[in-house]
Amino acid sequence: MNGEEQLQQNIRRTTGRLALKKIRAIVDAEDASAATAARVRRGLLRYGWIVLLAVAALLAHLTGVY
Repeated sequence: MNGEEQLQQNIRRTTGRLALKKIRAIVDAEDASAATAARVRRGLLRYGWIVLLAVAALLAHLTGVY
């Protein structure tokens, strides 16, 4: 293997590593986004019914039902 072939192999190896790093960064960003969305959904499920109940009580009070 001469110097030119070694250089080409090193270039390909470096390019491959950089591409894998970029792909990993994209996947990590998508995972973080999905985790945030899941956390928001859990919060809405956990506390959303309380807000709904409060709005219903307010509407009942405003309309004179309660």
